[in-house]
Amino acid sequence: MFEGVARHPGSQDEVSRGVEPLEAARAQPAKDRRAKGTPKSSKPGKKHRYLRLLPEALIRFGGFRKRKKAKKSSVSKKPGEVDDSLEQPCGLGCLVSTCCECCNNIRCFMIFYCILLICQGVVFGLIDVSIGDFQKEYQLKTIEKLALEKSYDISSGLVAIFIAFYGDRKKVIWFVASSFLIGLGSLLCAFPSINEENKQSKVGIEDICEEIKVVSGCQSSGISFQSKYLSFFILGQTVQGIAGMPLYILGITFIDENVATHSAGIYLGIAECTSMIGYALGYVLGAPLVKVPENATSATNTTVNNGSPEWLWTWWINFLFAAVVAWCTLIPLSCFPNNMPGSTRIKARKRKQLHFFDSKLKDLKLGTSIKDLCAALWILMKNPVLICLALSKATEYLVIIGASEFLPIYLENQFILTPTVATTLAGLVLIPGGALGQLLGGVIVSTLEMSCKALMRFIMVTSVISLILFVFIIFVRCNPVQFAGINEDYDGTGQLGNLTAPCNEKCRCSSSIYSSICGRDDIEYFSPCFAGCTYSKAQNQKKMYYNCSCIKEGLITADAEGDFIDARPGKCDAKCYKLPLFIAFIFSTLIFSGFSGVPIVLAITRVVPDKLRSLALGVSYVILRIFGTIPGPSIFKMSGETSCILRDVNKCGHTGRCWIYNKTKMAFLLVGICFLCKLCTIIFTTTAFFIYKRRLNENTDVPDVTVKNPKVKKKEETDL
Repeated sequence: MFEGVARHPGSQDEVSRGVEPLEAARAQPAKDRRAKGTPKSSKPGKKHRYLRLLPEALIRFGGFRKRKKAKKSSVSKKPGEVDDSLEQPCGLGCLVSTCCECCNNIRCFMIFYCILLICQGVVFGLIDVSIGDFQKEYQLKTIEKLALEKSYDISSGLVAIFIAFYGDRKKVIWFVASSFLIGLGSLLCAFPSINEENKQSKVGIEDICEEIKVVSGCQSSGISFQSKYLSFFILGQTVQGIAGMPLYILGITFIDENVATHSAGIYLGIAECTSMIGYALGYVLGAPLVKVPENATSATNTTVNNGSPEWLWTWWINFLFAAVVAWCTLIPLSCFPNNMPGSTRIKARKRKQLHFFDSKLKDLKLGTSIKDLCAALWILMKNPVLICLALSKATEYLVIIGASEFLPIYLENQFILTPTVATTLAGLVLIPGGALGQLLGGVIVSTLEMSCKALMRFIMVTSVISLILFVFIIFVRCNPVQFAGINEDYDGTGQLGNLTAPCNEKCRCSSSIYSSICGRDDIEYFSPCFAGCTYSKAQNQKKMYYNCSCIKEGLITADAEGDFIDARPGKCDAKCYKLPLFIAFIFSTLIFSGFSGVPIVLAITRVVPDKLRSLALGVSYVILRIFGTIPGPSIFKMSGETSCILRDVNKCGHTGRCWIYNKTKMAFLLVGICFLCKLCTIIFTTTAFFIYKRRLNENTDVPDVTVKNPKVKKKEETDL
């Protein structure tokens, strides 16, 4: 079915020669051409093809139509015949060629469309990693955090309805504008890293007992970078928000208008899959650049400074690469016409299909005024099925948001991974699970040719399966490691919740720099100072610590010089080997959760009139922003922060990042919130299903099928 989706209607000879049926129908008889002085040719196909394409291209370039010819064709049109005079050739303005015309189909359009989706996905991934990293390094005000995190969602929500309503008539122009804006937004995000050293406060620290001292105080030279970063990233995300709406709203309707009804799922599945793959790719590219909290175990004098020009240059290159690739699609996308060959027949066939909505809306005619926009919005807001499906889409996105926001921190703390490894694993393994689910969901509903009711049943069943898998994830977690001052009281000499104990109270230790070490007693300490270590030396480029007053038990090991090692740098081994099992469960859960994405979009487009499909998607995206992407990240972050046990209070007195989490509470929070989101999806979809079913029963003459007659169905597949 996939290979035949974009085949044009017409005879087999015309298709094999690359001659469009539209143009073949318009070709004049040879006798008339000779009467006008057209020379004879033994190969009329190639030569007269240019003579046909050029006038059409000039019409498209000049914005005018052959009114007399259109009037004549309308008179001579037979009853039931489709008026395909609006279909246009492929070319850049008046420049057309046969090579370009052979690409005038939905499959070639999908190539450039998916490239653009990947580019924006990469930018999203880089932005999310960069913002999370930036917030850990700088003390931001609440308004600054909100502006930095919500600028994309707010800007896209504000323009979604207007782009959906006014862009529905000239979709290709909006795709070209989207390509330009994606590149521009990427460059705006890259600009703060150009020629900026971003020097943070430098803290020279001797990480052993009784010798700790702070060389310099609070931040001195990061303010300029902070202000530049905030302004350009907010502007860049605002531009990205405007650029994304033509892709995710007009792109869906453009695909739906150019493929058969039951083939749309495959194309939409491919589009959603590539978008998520792009996001995962951006996550993977940005993960190695995550600033690891520098610990004092790495060197005697540690500098908290990841702002070297080389480090910032790498950020800049990634954003620049995404911008260049996005701009490479400008010319190819501008060559596609607003009406591809065969699209008129597809639209006419879909208009004949019966829907459950009011019959008077079938031939709805709307202008371009604000009054018409308000009237169309009122029609959609009175559609309870549309509202319920849009809410289901919002709750589905919350699961993906939870995966991207919560999983890196969860993996880092639950399975004792470094921030870089945890972020890479989340982007490389877990996020593509949702992409695979989106693709498979689209393929399944297209292969089974599901009706609207069947789509809703499919959403409910897959959501229940993912709900069950979420329950199993709660059991795949590790027991917490003993941590001195947190869940272990320094062998009875200290108190839980207090890092200071009699064995280290004279060391004047600072909790501003987290430098964990693992003692020979298999207990983790916040830093060598809090373990009471008074001596250190390097072995194999790693420091080993000696004479630690708080470490009194455990196996004694001697180094090459005969000194007994008390502690080594890093976290203690959790002796937990459940990471592969956790990845398998969360990957399966995201796949089944992703199954619902494409069916929800298809169901939304089928419960509204054809002329309101773009606007219906715009309304669904506004609901998605209000109830999903705007509050979602904040909900997950606040939930994660509630499981924090020990937070940094830095040298300036500001509350910083969380050093230690309650792993058990974190696991219950992650699973609980995702479970609640999936439960809401089931509730909203079930409500939409019963409302839809009741309306179908009230209108018994409206069947819930797309193609009832096998002969009609066979003809549709042959034409497409």
